[in-house]
Amino acid sequence: MDIKTPCRILQFRNCLIISLSLNCITVSLQAQDNNSPDKDYSQKAVLVTGASTGIGRNIAQRLASEGYFVYAGARKEKDLKELNAIENVEAIRLDVTVQQEIDAAVKHVSEAGRGLYGLVNNAGVIIIAPLIEVEEDDLDFLFDVNIYGPYRVTKAFSGLIIESKGRISTIGSISGILSGPLAGPYSMSKHAIEAYTDSLSSEMERVGVKVSVVEPGNYKSMIFGSLKKRIRAQGKSFEGSLFEEELTSLMAGPDSQQTDGVEPDAVSDAVLHALFDENPKIRYMVVPTQQQAELTIKKAIQELVQLNEGHKYSYDRDSLVKMLDEALLQ
Repeated sequence: MDIKTPCRILQFRNCLIISLSLNCITVSLQAQDNNSPDKDYSQKAVLVTGASTGIGRNIAQRLASEGYFVYAGARKEKDLKELNAIENVEAIRLDVTVQQEIDAAVKHVSEAGRGLYGLVNNAGVIIIAPLIEVEEDDLDFLFDVNIYGPYRVTKAFSGLIIESKGRISTIGSISGILSGPLAGPYSMSKHAIEAYTDSLSSEMERVGVKVSVVEPGNYKSMIFGSLKKRIRAQGKSFEGSLFEEELTSLMAGPDSQQTDGVEPDAVSDAVLHALFDENPKIRYMVVPTQQQAELTIKKAIQELVQLNEGHKYSYDRDSLVKMLDEALLQ
């Protein structure tokens, strides 16, 4: 054997080792690139809170079916598994009243590398009670979810939304305009979302982020079922209440609040417009019946009349009509 042969074998082995090492480095760098926060994904990502049932589930499924990537927030293991089974959906354990879970969700979304274009603050609860009888603990529970929830989640994810110049949409209610007997606590929380939206919209405008509130009427929902479950767990009695008959009747009724079983598809339509249209609206009233629309608009007009009535700076009818015409042209 030629004395040069062992040298050639040694050189070949060294070259092979170097080549394999370089390949390993290349694969490693590619893996790092796939997980990089700067990675360009074709799907815009949206986080939907309270996505386990009702309006939240409908929104999550609709966004996913339209090709968007959805981070679907839920609390229960069963709901998380169901959501994960939907194409384009990744479930995230997210209780909007628990800051640690919110922080963990931000960390997860940030590290996933998709960024976050849209946020839909949907998680909500309801308390039905006379305002002179409602327990302070119940108000704390209600406001913690319906008011502090959107505040916490929006604040935590604001950096990602600002980075993508994205959109923020909060699910309010026509109860943010209307109110009546027993609905005071819930309406208070939804009135707060009206003010929250107005201020947040003005503040986020300077960084290129659009903000909206979607105000549904009475669509098919399990929110009353959750309310009744909580009342039963607390062992509450309505005996002696000023509204004993009405509250007892409420507990005896169906758990599903609905108007002729109407699914909240129109609510999801409004959310899609708010998130992705070039000219989103600040407010979207979405109702399943003409009656609900009429009640809401009449209430808004009534408040205008009451505000204008009987003071030094009241406007006459012609001036009010002119203001309305100008507003309609905007």
